[in-house]
Amino acid sequence: MSQSRRLPGSISVETTPFHDSVVALFEANFPRLFRYLDRLSGEPELAADLAQEAFVKLYGRGSLPDQPEAWLVTVALNLFRNVKSTRARRHRLLTIARAESVLSDPPPLPGQAAEATELRVRVRTAIDQLSERDQRLLLLRAEGYSYRDIATVLELNEASIGTLLARAKRAFSDVYQDESDAS
Repeated sequence: MSQSRRLPGSISVETTPFHDSVVALFEANFPRLFRYLDRLSGEPELAADLAQEAFVKLYGRGSLPDQPEAWLVTVALNLFRNVKSTRARRHRLLTIARAESVLSDPPPLPGQAAEATELRVRVRTAIDQLSERDQRLLLLRAEGYSYRDIATVLELNEASIGTLLARAKRAFSDVYQDESDAS
């Protein structure tokens, strides 16, 4: 059963229970998925694009999966892997000088506090030194995903998530402390 709703500017939008479910899921989960991808990539624009594309794929699917949050994270991670492999391929194909100009970090925003920047760099450096699994475990948990969702996304046994998270936290702490001692 679908209903028609009028939006400002005389646009008519067809709403269905599926559409309404996706809208509610988007409103509840987009910010968290965006933050996870932003922390994983370090690029807010890329994170926003990937999170949005995951929801577009969900909508295009036409039905909700059994675990929509875990499904969205899995799709977003696959999209992120695709971006990383495309960038790696481009980087290999470009000359070193050109790659540096194309792939370098954008300049910092004016007024950005040096201390906050230094902390972000130290955290990012520590995260980058962890294994891919530890990175994903910590970042998913930091965004509040349940052990079940984390296990589903990373294809791990749910019963082992607590232990794996404890090890990942310890590894991060060790790397972060080493970075602090080196400074």
